[in-house]
Amino acid sequence: MTKYKLLATDMDGTLLDKQKKISERNQQAIHAAKQAGVKIVLASGRPLEGLQPYLQQLDLLDEEDYVLCFNGALVQRSDGKIITRQEMSGKDCKMLTDYAQKFGVFCHTFSESRGLIAPQENQYSRHDAEINHIPLHIIDFSQIPDEEPVIKTMWVDTPEKLDAALAKLPENIAKQYTVVRSTPFFLEFLPLAANKGSGVEKLAQHLGFTADEIICIGDAGNDLHMIEYAGLGVAMGNATDEIKAIADYVTADNLHSGVAEVIEKFILNPEGK
Repeated sequence: MTKYKLLATDMDGTLLDKQKKISERNQQAIHAAKQAGVKIVLASGRPLEGLQPYLQQLDLLDEEDYVLCFNGALVQRSDGKIITRQEMSGKDCKMLTDYAQKFGVFCHTFSESRGLIAPQENQYSRHDAEINHIPLHIIDFSQIPDEEPVIKTMWVDTPEKLDAALAKLPENIAKQYTVVRSTPFFLEFLPLAANKGSGVEKLAQHLGFTADEIICIGDAGNDLHMIEYAGLGVAMGNATDEIKAIADYVTADNLHSGVAEVIEKFILNPEGK
């Protein structure tokens, strides 16, 4: 019998292949783990709307199924009930947007009340809207009240432009936020207390689990905190070198059902029989 009670997996570059699909082997392994009593938690930078098709596909729609959205800023039941939330302010959002425009990179923001908002049209914001099945609203950010809560602000552009912009950002500003790179084209600014690791930890506390009873799997910078937190932190074969260096185990890549390999090895067949 496995000692693990919860497995949290990243989506893009981890559970999903290049076509944003879940392999048959991954689906079967997740179903078997759920049958064995292990909680499967999707942990993503996406909003809940962007995870719903996968929650339906994996039959993770019970009242006791949970998701981490916006890189852990929101921990929710799959029906939308919020367990914990971390937020930044409209003032934060406008300051980060001003810096983005000063450095010549595009940006957008996610807000519970407004959805996905951007100060101008761009291909990266449109892409984020499309993969998450939500509309993109172009608004004048000066209209956002300083005290209005927002979830996260993102700089979105070519990897080279984002690297250059981040290098110019004053250190005292960067230190006010959790800053993670979810893809080469997306640099995310979250509330300082928000990351996938703190999100998994809060969910574990809610469920009465310890870190030793948790597996976390990911491939990119926004997965680092949860891989460090987990009793078994797993890097995908296609993960960055930074993630592989801190992982307890490196599995197959996302084109070869690396998530299923972990479930089969550590949950379904932990004795190696």
